[in-house]
Amino acid sequence: MSRSAKLVALVLVLGVGVAVGLLRREQGPPVPARAFEFTYVARIPALPEGSEKLRLWIPVPESDAHQDITSLRIDSPVGYELHRDPLYRNLYAYLEVDPQQQATPFEIKLRLWVTRRENKVALEPGAAGNGSASPAELQRALEPDRLVPTDGLIAQLAAQETRGLTDPLDKARAVYRYVVSTVKYDKSGQGWGRGDALYACNVRKGNCTDFHALFIGMMRASGVPARFEIGFPLPADQPAGEIPGYHCWAQFYVEGMGWIPVDASEAWKNPDKRDYFFGAHDVNRVLFSRGRDIRFNPAQEAEPLNYFIYPYAEVDGRAFDGVQAQFLFRDLDLPTR
Repeated sequence: MSRSAKLVALVLVLGVGVAVGLLRREQGPPVPARAFEFTYVARIPALPEGSEKLRLWIPVPESDAHQDITSLRIDSPVGYELHRDPLYRNLYAYLEVDPQQQATPFEIKLRLWVTRRENKVALEPGAAGNGSASPAELQRALEPDRLVPTDGLIAQLAAQETRGLTDPLDKARAVYRYVVSTVKYDKSGQGWGRGDALYACNVRKGNCTDFHALFIGMMRASGVPARFEIGFPLPADQPAGEIPGYHCWAQFYVEGMGWIPVDASEAWKNPDKRDYFFGAHDVNRVLFSRGRDIRFNPAQEAEPLNYFIYPYAEVDGRAFDGVQAQFLFRDLDLPTR
């Protein structure tokens, strides 16, 4: 695909999402929003001597009902293609690099303008739905991940905390309450950050991936579809700066209400917002991808990716951890129509 064709395809991808966002806003009252420029930089070092090929996958965020990406530019000295993973349909840039032709370090930069809107669901009968899901999506949202089992200890815990409950929303409240009150946000020691539900259950601490692995596992074990989302947080009190790392959150599905947002780790950090983060995601974030155990197309040689937020690289068929990444943002004026 030529570079011009790639740009046309990218504009089409972005444009469809923006149109969906505009239609959604036409149908309801204004919601809180935040506009910002986000810069994602991947730095590729000189490869080990004798290397034959570097393959690189970089996530590319898209517009949806809660974020409009009105401009996106990918600057790369190496040709790339846009692909989607076959299961979750996440968009990414894919590159193959000949070390003999690209012998020195180089960088790839994504620049995007984003308007992020609050995703808040009215948890009451008759409220407007928050998106739909296909039978295949709901089935996947009930299945285990490698680090998120739905049997054994997780199933026992889910049964204990939802005993006597039949309504999916009541089950979700019970699981949310358990996770927020039991797990501590603590990144000390070893094992945190992998999104290991059993680790979170046994050690009762971790970061956002661990909080939401436990929440999702317990929800699925209770028969309620739940899914994982990951992106980056924006400081609520800063207009610009560098972002040190990712943030993730979850959604669960209730028939007639759609996908309901949850952020258990932010609720733990902000006890006064525990009720808010059951049913809402604020504007201080940008979504990059969904799902766990991701297999690309073209496929990687190594095992499925635990989650997809940082650049993933392989050199000569083996995972390569030499790629560094940096993330920057600055606030923009909200667009007017």
